[in-house]
Amino acid sequence: MKEKTKNQTPKTGSSDMVFGKENFLFIAISLAVVIVGFFLMSGTEGDIYDFRRTTLAPAVVILGFGLGIYAIFYRKK
Repeated sequence: MKEKTKNQTPKTGSSDMVFGKENFLFIAISLAVVIVGFFLMSGTEGDIYDFRRTTLAPAVVILGFGLGIYAIFYRKK
């Protein structure tokens, strides 16, 4: 019979974090870009179908989401 071994827990003092400093910086930048995109989309003045609200703002929001995805998958070499 095999002897049961104790479950080994990972070291709590190790610095193997999932996200590094660069990841958090990219996430903060992407959040700011998304907020700017939603700010561009808002407003009560002017035509609702102008270039800023129908084209520019959604493109900025999608760019911010793309940067957020990049920030999650970014790994320092």
